[in-house]
Amino acid sequence: MIERYTRPEMGSLWTLENKLRVWLEVEVAVCEAWCRLGIVPEDDMKVIREKADFDVDRVLEIEEKTKHDVIAFLTAVEEKVGPSSRFIHLGCTSSDIVDTANGVLLSRAGAIIARDIERVLGTLRDMAHANKGRLAIGRTHGVHAEPTSFGLKMAGFYAEFKRHQERFLHAWKGVSVGKISGAVGTYAHLNPEVERITCEILGLDVDPISTQIIQRDRHAEFFTAIALLAGGVERLCVELRHLQRTEVLEVEEGFSKGQKGSSAMPHKKNPISAENLTGLSRLMRTNAMASMENMALWHERDISHSSVERVIMPDSTIMANYVLNRLNGLLANLRINGDNMDRNLRASYGLFFSQRVLLALIETGLERQKAYEMVQGVAMRCWNEHLQFPDEARKDSEISSRLSSEKLDEIFDHSYYLRQEDFIFERVFK
Repeated sequence: MIERYTRPEMGSLWTLENKLRVWLEVEVAVCEAWCRLGIVPEDDMKVIREKADFDVDRVLEIEEKTKHDVIAFLTAVEEKVGPSSRFIHLGCTSSDIVDTANGVLLSRAGAIIARDIERVLGTLRDMAHANKGRLAIGRTHGVHAEPTSFGLKMAGFYAEFKRHQERFLHAWKGVSVGKISGAVGTYAHLNPEVERITCEILGLDVDPISTQIIQRDRHAEFFTAIALLAGGVERLCVELRHLQRTEVLEVEEGFSKGQKGSSAMPHKKNPISAENLTGLSRLMRTNAMASMENMALWHERDISHSSVERVIMPDSTIMANYVLNRLNGLLANLRINGDNMDRNLRASYGLFFSQRVLLALIETGLERQKAYEMVQGVAMRCWNEHLQFPDEARKDSEISSRLSSEKLDEIFDHSYYLRQEDFIFERVFK
């Protein structure tokens, strides 16, 4: 299931092999910077370009002894490069490499997620326009309120996901930074130009001031943007789960030939995708809390954030990729039951017209509370006795004495509720 919805490049991005490959990209970029500044001879740089490599098993073997992953990595690379390796890691500390490599990895992961968000937005936009004018009952507290349209529902989710997109793009830029500033960020054994050139080669911005690390508010913003995105996914999925309840059944998830809904009940067609995505959204939000806990480190740096990030960086980005692709598939294959929307619209006996009658009575000069009590009395009788509100309102002597038959015809017109739909669509999709 993961392979079905997760883009291959996202999963491969976070393998140990690729992580070390990106470390090597950073180390070679630093050497290139030193070479441009005349410190690394061109002959040695040529050797580094051609021979810089490693074997993962060899790195792990060395790490068993050194108990330090970066030193193990450097040792394995040095074995491949030979004497010219003396220029590798020149003036750097481990976090120069690791944090800058994380900037590269998060930048690449962010590019995948940004494309996924754009796809979901396209699907929501199409659904909104396809269902514009498709009248459906609106619900507050789970109870019938007044009519809306299914197109407006989808337009609302589109507008929310645009906000998620804006937040994510800002956070993605914020985390796409590097630092090559040394053990405590003072460039004591470096030249700031090395940092600038290195980041330029890697496609990163330079962190204007760093300690031994890039400060983790950047990462917290990134994972919080993903968490908020997950909240939006869950809100949409909760809506779809409710609308698929048997008593409602205004939408249904796609159900393929041969699919089974229950091991015990052959009739079952469950909202499994929406439920799965709801659960994963909760998990994505917990990782945001972990990222915020990583912000307060001792002095110029401690290592308490490292173990957390080894989990949340791959997990949250892979989950975001999976969730967005599965959500897009869910939406694209969603079955819209217009007949059931009409049925549900009729199910509350036309009581949603109550506010229109109330306002019309007020327009005649009747006090609001008096008008409210008058309409509520008719409405509650309709609810208790299963009577149609438009019919009973016409029969009520107090209402009919103030509102003509023609006025009541105007009031009980369903199209009234969508008279501003074009305005809302224009504002959302301009």
